[in-house]
Amino acid sequence: MPAQLIDGLLVAAGIKREVQADVAGLLARGLRPPHLRVLLIGSHPASKAYVTSKVRACAEVGITSDTEILPDTISEKSLKARIAELNADDEVDGILVQLPLPDHLTPMSVIESIDHRKDVDGFHPMNVGRLALNMPGFRSCTPAGIQELFKHYMIPTKAKHAVVVGASNIVGTPMALMLSREHDSYNGKATTTICHKYTKDLTAHTIAADILIVAAGQPNLITAPMVKEGVVVVDVGMNRVADHTSEKGYKLVGDVDFEGVSQKASWITPVPGGVGPMTVAMLMKNTLLSAKKAVYPD
Repeated sequence: MPAQLIDGLLVAAGIKREVQADVAGLLARGLRPPHLRVLLIGSHPASKAYVTSKVRACAEVGITSDTEILPDTISEKSLKARIAELNADDEVDGILVQLPLPDHLTPMSVIESIDHRKDVDGFHPMNVGRLALNMPGFRSCTPAGIQELFKHYMIPTKAKHAVVVGASNIVGTPMALMLSREHDSYNGKATTTICHKYTKDLTAHTIAADILIVAAGQPNLITAPMVKEGVVVVDVGMNRVADHTSEKGYKLVGDVDFEGVSQKASWITPVPGGVGPMTVAMLMKNTLLSAKKAVYPD
């Protein structure tokens, strides 16, 4: 039987409705709306598209936002100086530096310069460290969104073997931490394995997974022979591959061979329409939480 779809668009819409209602509540109390400041360095087309989607989502839920486009020649010192100004601005609740950065900038050094209380992306070492210790903090948006999907569809993680393919600081590592921590029956207490490009015999790990989360950035990496019957598959990948039948000349595919794997999985996310909308929705939620001082009270 083909897998049931995990509809990220549906779940994200519900989260955004909740955020919108909370923002309306702030306004009804005479408070200002939450404000997100986005820094876009250079004119990378994909980055501009991602920023546009985030700004659009802000408008939908009543969060105000501004995007600063900085030259791709900006020095790290100048960029950090601008971030310091935003850190000190009480009217700015969330600061987002769109990745990737030009090669001459050091991503982690730039991220670390953001006040962790305004790090709504959840990338700051303080927030990742607090996650590792199961303490309050901003959670990285993509893994946090995946947790919300499990909760919505009542997919249990407790006592399951969860395999994460991809060990990035943005998705793979925080995802494994979240899966292993104690939360509720849908979020936490899984036995986790992280695989990466140096993992020997990847199939030996993926075929043992009850829950398989793939964030490797390699189209169709995971095929049907690599998974077992009944596995839950979350595909974080978003890759462009040539498609001469499309007007754009390409199509978007994930890191999982959807057609083959969906014949064996119990649940699976589509690409697009799975994890992507959840990432944006969780950014909205984090920005609201920052404005409400719900994560880091004064």
